[in-house]
Amino acid sequence: MKPTLNWQIGSITNIKPETANVKTFTLKLPSWMRHRAGQHYDIRLTAEDGYQTQRSYSIASEPEREGEVDITVQRLDDGEVSSYLHDVVIVGDRVEVRGPIGGYFVWEANMADPLLLIAGGSGVVPLMAMLRHRAAARANNPTALLYSSRSFEDVIYYNELDVLSKANGGPQVFHTLTRSQPMDWKGYTRRIDESMLKEVAGPLGSSAQAFICGPTLMVESAANALVKIGINSNHIRTERFGPTGG
Repeated sequence: MKPTLNWQIGSITNIKPETANVKTFTLKLPSWMRHRAGQHYDIRLTAEDGYQTQRSYSIASEPEREGEVDITVQRLDDGEVSSYLHDVVIVGDRVEVRGPIGGYFVWEANMADPLLLIAGGSGVVPLMAMLRHRAAARANNPTALLYSSRSFEDVIYYNELDVLSKANGGPQVFHTLTRSQPMDWKGYTRRIDESMLKEVAGPLGSSAQAFICGPTLMVESAANALVKIGINSNHIRTERFGPTGG
C-alpha cells in the first residue's frame, strides 16, 4: 500500500526568470521526498474566505538535489495559480504543496535504452528533469531532445541545454522555431512532423524510449508519427496540456 502524500508548507528560496512569461521557483520542503524525473507537485492556494484552487506543476530539478525542488511555471493570463506565483510571490513566501506525484511519465538513469525526448513550449519542464538526472547520474545512453518553441525568446533553458549538449556524452539537442527565427538561425523552422522526427529519432533506433510533453495536438501528432517511423507504441509515453491551466 503506497503512503498517502500529505500537504506541506514549502518555502520559496529562489525565483529565476527563464523567459518573459516563464519563471523557475525553488521550493525548500520540510518533508522532502526523492522524486523520479517526470513527476510533479500540486500547489494549492487558499483565500481568506476559504476559496481554494490548485494546479499541478512538473518538477524541473534532478532527483539528486536534496531538500528542495524546482518548478518552472508559465504565466497564463487566466491562470489563477500561475498569475499568483508570477505576480505576487517573492522569495521567503510560503506555499502549500503536495508531491511528488506520478508513476507513468517517468524516466530513471538505470534505463539503458536510447532516450528520445520531444517537447512543445513549457512541456520541456519534465524532460529537463530527465536530462538533469541523466547528467547527474552520468548515464551514457544515446539521447536526443527535439524542442518546439514559437520564437527564440520563448525557448526555456536554452543556455543550459546548449551546455548539456556540448558535454562529453551529452544529449543531442534539436530546436524548431515555428513562428519567427533569428537571422542566423540554423535549426528547424516548422512544426514537428514525420520527416523531422525521422531525422532526429533515426540514429537512436527502434528500441528508443520516447517521452512527449506539450500541447495536446502536438503530442498526438508526434506520437502518431513515431509509430509510423517504427517506434513501438509501447515505448511512447505522453503527457499533454490544453490551452488552459495555470
